[in-house]
Amino acid sequence: MLSKSLVIFVGIGIIAGLGYGIFLIDVKNTSQLVYVEGPGISIITEKFDFKKGEEINIIIKNTGTVPITFSDKSYGLRITGLSGILMYTPTSVQVISELKPNEEVELSWDQIKNDGDATLEGLYKISAKGFDPMGEKVERSTTVTIWK
Repeated sequence: MLSKSLVIFVGIGIIAGLGYGIFLIDVKNTSQLVYVEGPGISIITEKFDFKKGEEINIIIKNTGTVPITFSDKSYGLRITGLSGILMYTPTSVQVISELKPNEEVELSWDQIKNDGDATLEGLYKISAKGFDPMGEKVERSTTVTIWK
């Protein structure tokens, strides 16, 4: 006969594993290219798992049917940790940029943070934010993993 504490701990482990799995499915967004009617952008990377120090090529594509405007030449690109702490934004000119429907721009990140330090292993959120012709915010993000 199994002890009560063993049954309780195994039960808690199963529930915790299920909860963590659901969290990772929600965080690890793998649907990168989504076409929509109206405003829409997509963030595309060539893969989801990168080695530490490997360059990450990022494509920001207008997958909607209306032009999207951005406040600078970095096309609203931001890379954060999952906690929301900003790790990297490209240095860019403060000029309004526009992506017409089906247009794309390619940017890259060498895994160096804004403070000059290299990134650590972990999950990172890559996002872009622009505005539709009505001034409404259009934002999309994806996550990548950096391994040792």
